[in-house]
Amino acid sequence: MDQSHSALSRRTLLAAGAASVAVPVVTGAVGAGTARAAERTAQASGDARTTDAADPADAYETALSRAEQLITGGAFDSSDPDFAAALATLDASAADFWKRLDRTAARTALWPDYVPVTDPGMFSQSYTRLRTLATAWATSGAALSGSDEVADALVSALRFLHDTAYNPGKRESGNWWFWEIGAPRALLDCCVLLRTRIPAADLAAHLASVEKFAPNPDRRTNSPTLAETGANRADKSVIVALHGLLAQDSAKVALARDGLSDVRDKGLNSLFQTVTSGDGFYADGSFVQHDAVAYTGSYGAVLLAGAAYMSALLAGSPWAVSDPQISVMYEAVTGTFSPVIFDGLMMDAVRGRAISRERAADHTDGAAAVSAVLLLASAAPASVADGWRATVKGWIERNRTDPYLGLVGIPQVALAKELLADRSVVAADRVTGHHVFADMDRVVHRRPAWSLALSLSSKRIAAYEGGNGENLHGWYTGDGMAYLYTGDDLGQFGDGFWPTVDPYRLPGTTVDTRRRADITTGSGTGTYLPGNSIAGGAVLGGRYGAAAMELAAQGSTLRARKSWFLVDNAVIALGSGITASDGRTVETVVENRNLHTSGDRRLTVDGARQPSDQGWSRTFHGARWAHLDGVGGYVFPSPGTPLHALREERTGRWSDLDTGADTAGSTTPVTRPYATLWLDHGVSPTDASYAYVLLPGASPAATAVQAHTRPVRIVANNATVHLIEVARTGLTAATFWQAGTASGLTSSGPASVLLRRHGGGFSVAVADPGHDQLTLKLELPFRVREVVRADDTVIVNTGRRPVLTITVAGSRGHTHTAELR
Repeated sequence: MDQSHSALSRRTLLAAGAASVAVPVVTGAVGAGTARAAERTAQASGDARTTDAADPADAYETALSRAEQLITGGAFDSSDPDFAAALATLDASAADFWKRLDRTAARTALWPDYVPVTDPGMFSQSYTRLRTLATAWATSGAALSGSDEVADALVSALRFLHDTAYNPGKRESGNWWFWEIGAPRALLDCCVLLRTRIPAADLAAHLASVEKFAPNPDRRTNSPTLAETGANRADKSVIVALHGLLAQDSAKVALARDGLSDVRDKGLNSLFQTVTSGDGFYADGSFVQHDAVAYTGSYGAVLLAGAAYMSALLAGSPWAVSDPQISVMYEAVTGTFSPVIFDGLMMDAVRGRAISRERAADHTDGAAAVSAVLLLASAAPASVADGWRATVKGWIERNRTDPYLGLVGIPQVALAKELLADRSVVAADRVTGHHVFADMDRVVHRRPAWSLALSLSSKRIAAYEGGNGENLHGWYTGDGMAYLYTGDDLGQFGDGFWPTVDPYRLPGTTVDTRRRADITTGSGTGTYLPGNSIAGGAVLGGRYGAAAMELAAQGSTLRARKSWFLVDNAVIALGSGITASDGRTVETVVENRNLHTSGDRRLTVDGARQPSDQGWSRTFHGARWAHLDGVGGYVFPSPGTPLHALREERTGRWSDLDTGADTAGSTTPVTRPYATLWLDHGVSPTDASYAYVLLPGASPAATAVQAHTRPVRIVANNATVHLIEVARTGLTAATFWQAGTASGLTSSGPASVLLRRHGGGFSVAVADPGHDQLTLKLELPFRVREVVRADDTVIVNTGRRPVLTITVAGSRGHTHTAELR
């Protein structure tokens, strides 16, 4: 291999290298402000004109050299154990693919398991395997490095796929993604790596195929009226950029760069903006794709990686990304991604149907996002990048369950080792605080030792997405599932959880126990939007939270009103109005914990240790508290509902969840033991209720004390209002389901309310979780003499019975606050 393409500085090369992390192959934005869009358009158009005027002869090869190093990592020390491990992983995959590659003249496919090769899923994945082989050929120190035999075989294999399956004479069939993103991206990466060996005629033929199916980042080729958004637009921008560089077409590279800003449509679908509807980043940190799916951890991470890749690839070139609104992407690192990454894990509540992918666990998708942040940091201003590096260092150092260096390739290892060796960067502690992502119906509560994510849904945000054979058992993942993360159990959701957990008993959910059919396995994706409006909550001081969801179960008469109040050391869960008439049992699941292969964690109920035998179960009437080692405590303030406990060993297969063309899970059985706690509301309950307190990290003794002293007072848990008081912190938290009064607090309609007394003052936070009111009036139960501060949307009438009038119209469930005295 010609080693002349290594002129980049080591720092730039290593920074660029982060882009080749194995991101799950999945994939928006509408509504830019007119003035800002015009500014971006003028800026980008000006850049394009400059590009045409100043086009140095070596600009293409400089960028292509960087693209190569984004994949291979360039020069590295193969004696370093971390690099050696990454190289060994690459060699193992490449050796397997090389051994099984059909190189005969009479072949009808490249690999026997990818037939027929004319199927889009088969030829797309064939290109992906060829990219692995090309990477091994181009990587210094790899077993196949520089082999003429391998290079000739790759050129021949690419020609075979062109002649047989992917060429301008073909018409799209099946999943559009394979034609327009999956195949062209892998093909172009191969062309970058093999550019010194591919005959000019072959390269021209491959570029013609890409031109047919991915000519620009702006439109869906098989549906030209459909504008590309979000991660799909980012992916296509990369494809068009690589096409332009290989073709030495300056206008094409400029088109790719301008696609990020959507110059064609005056910024309408720019990736560098916050949106108020549809796909893209929202000001509150939400990220939505497919119009109604919370997708930060999958499509959002792909978008971040694509934008970071483009910034690194084109830095210093005539086509450099210079849209000033890229600052939106910088803000997203802190406001969108950091709150949903726990010690390098991407929270499953924001990964959509990707949770069913065996090869894309929370730690794998987390590593992809971490790599994207590091890459973006290489081109971002130091004022923001330095903070990201400190955060990333903390993520990497704390995760010893699935270490980052063992999850990524050579380029990522290089960049991470550089960061870890930099003593000037001090690893940041875990992010803490309460986050309400009202625009995607997600709530994340973060404390120093643990975090809890709530996955809600409404007529605005889907309860689940399925399709393309994925997420076949995702029925209840958006019905209030509660994901508890602790530093002592980073493998909870990544260690075989999804194929083995009982999908009818996801923690936090209230469910009708009917059996369900698999979510559709057909091509294309679909979502289920329930009919309820209320889903969301309020945040006070970035520390306390009130969350709520009105459950409207799919295919069932089950209805329920569910609240979670999140404080310093506890999560208080209340439910009321639990009603159904289908003749089936209804349950609320308190916990369903993966005990991993050992399964030996002790369960204690009211001070008595319970058996650890698999298959053990018991119903406790009047239980006051329970404790599970390694997790924490559970307090039941109103022990009228029978508590059921179960230890069971569950076996499943990833193929039960995912039969996708390029994501299908294996049929190998996976077994994990579980400890499950649930409350039984009986058959066809009428106006049933529940209350429990989750104490993450609490000891058995501390749990018993909480059960005895009751520091949290449940004032109301009925059809009108859920309200608690925490005397120690002076906190009152409430969900008003309708107009009503409790504990002297009166609301004119549905509302999430937090009220805290501190010193001589009061803090108030209010949100409309239904997103459908114009104003809310909140009457407080104490005298207010002075308004210290209030949002513009809040008017306070002071006095003995003060009233707050909050304009919530158009606020989309976001929190309104006031400080009173």
